[in-house]
Order: sequence, then C-alpha cells, then structure tokens
Amino acid sequence: MMKPQFHSGKVSWRSPANIALIKYWGKKPGQIPSTPSLSMTLSRSYTHCTVAYDVRSDRTRSEIILYFNGQPAPESFASKTIDFIHTLENIFSSLRHFAFSIHTFNSFPHSAGIASSASSMSALALCITSILSETGDLPENHDFLQTASFLARLGSGSAARSVYGGYSLWGKTSLVENSSDEYAVPLSNIHPVFMEYGDAILVVSSATKEISSSSGHALMHTHYFGEGRIRQAGARMELLLNALSKGEEHMFSEIVENEALTLHALMMSSEPGFFLFQPETISVLKKIKEFRVQTSLPVAFTIDAGPNVHLLYPLRNRKEVMQFIASELEPLCENRQWIDDEIGMGPVKLPEEV
Repeated sequence: MMKPQFHSGKVSWRSPANIALIKYWGKKPGQIPSTPSLSMTLSRSYTHCTVAYDVRSDRTRSEIILYFNGQPAPESFASKTIDFIHTLENIFSSLRHFAFSIHTFNSFPHSAGIASSASSMSALALCITSILSETGDLPENHDFLQTASFLARLGSGSAARSVYGGYSLWGKTSLVENSSDEYAVPLSNIHPVFMEYGDAILVVSSATKEISSSSGHALMHTHYFGEGRIRQAGARMELLLNALSKGEEHMFSEIVENEALTLHALMMSSEPGFFLFQPETISVLKKIKEFRVQTSLPVAFTIDAGPNVHLLYPLRNRKEVMQFIASELEPLCENRQWIDDEIGMGPVKLPEEV
C-alpha cells in the first residue's frame, strides 16, 4: 500500500482596502455585479495574511483554522472564510487535500469606515493563488493578479478590485477593454493629478451597522429604482472615466459625491428602508461642501455602506486639509478618531518569515 503524499509550505501577502467611487450595490447570483464599479486602492489600510498549509493526498475535505489579530477569529468571520475556501474547492478540487492555518491582522480598527472584507478576502485570495501556482494547479501562463481577483470576488465582491493598485474597475462595460463581471481590471488611462490623492477617513461611529451589506444588496432585487440605478451607474461611469483621464477634479468631486448620496438614498428607499447616516455624518458632509466653496479646493466626500466619511483631496493641498480636519472635522469624529490614508500601489508579497 502506497503511503499518502505529503508536503507543506507558507505564504504571506499584504493587501489593501479600497474605496469605491462608482458604487457596487446590487448583485446577481454567482457574485456577479448588477452594475460596474470603480475604486481607488488605499495604502496604509491593509490586511496582512499568512497561510501555512500542508497537503495530504488522503485528506478528502480541507481543514481550516483561522486567527484574527492573534486570537481565534470571531465566528462570523471564520464561517465566511471557511465558506469561501469550500467554494474554491468546487473550482480547484485539489484544495480538498489541504489543511490551512490562516493568520490575519488589519492595520486599521474594526468599523472604521473601511471595507475590511475587501482587504481580508483579497489578501487570502492572493495567498491561495500563490499556493496553487506553487503546487502546479494553475496553468503556467495564467495571469496571476487576474486569477487572484477572480478568486477574491467569490469571497467579497469589492475584494476583486483590491488586487490592483491605483484605480480599478469591476464589471463588464463597453467603456473599458477586457472588463469582466468575473474579475477586476486595472485602469491605466489616469491623469497624473489623480495619482497623488489623499483619503482622510473620518470615523463618525464604530457601532455595528443595523443591516449587513449582503442584506442591502438583496433588497436591490425588488427595488423600485433598481432599473434606473443600472442606467445611472453606467452614465456616471462614463463621466468619471472621462474626468479621471483628463484631470478634471471638480467633475470628479461632483460625480463621486452624487454616487455616495445615491447609495444611501437607495438604502433609505428600499423596502424596508434603513438609515446608516448618523447626525454627525450630515454635519461632516455639510462642512466639506462649505470648505470647498470657501477655498475653491477640489476636495470631495464619499461614503461606503456605513456612517463614516472619506474625505478625498489632492496631496498638494494637504496642509490646508489637515488644518481643516483638526479645526472642523475632528470634533465630529468618535473620540476625535480619523485615519490618514492615500492612494496606494497595490498588494505586496511578503517574505515567508513575516
């Protein structure tokens, strides 16, 4: 009788969060977006993921142990990760022979207005793509980042965009060559002015949201404005791509802010409707608009599915924006907390010993 084959290894990736500028809200079965989305990848807000693994030919179902910030992962996070890997087993049957010990930590606090599923699932997908490459389970000529984006999407839709630096788009559109519903693509036609942008993440509230993003996506299936949203997102995508390519900052601000407000209007007009804004959220938005009028600086706000605000600004205006945050916005933040981030260049593979 032949002995079971066995080998082991370890891989680490650091993958950033991203902030959607054209929002992903509403999806079809198979984690397919109802509309294309576009995001800016961040730099300092990331997940560090290390996966130690061993492979036994006689193992028939993957074994998974997950740690988050040095402790056993919370049940909700652990179950989502386990479901993700089991989904991947349907694509790569060899994963059934693996045992995984997964250690992740985030550089940013939980509920800080950053979509942690994007960074965590993209980091894990990058690790698994590396493992599948090393074990010969992927074709030699495969596009590594495209494969990682495809896998990441199955864990979290927005994670598909985090495998690229700068700006990326997920969702099929005639506006971008090679775009796909199954993976994101990087955007190259970006004016230099938009490659030097900051993102101040203003933490208005760290409380748990009253409804999950998954539940919010589901409400779009029967939303009265669902079809209109599909048309609107397509039109805004064209305008934003044009602004990004031509360096039109004021047009960028207008589109990005309207997208953020539309996202929350869709939430409030769902059946049942729900509110994620806090009173301080409205105050922050008003102050940003007033600051832009008073200074003529091309600052803009956007918001994900939560109460916290992302203040986007050209890094050339950093001094004025920092003064504005300290005097006007910090007092509106929970415990005066905000995160100083900026556009980033994408994931990094780390040495095994990290």
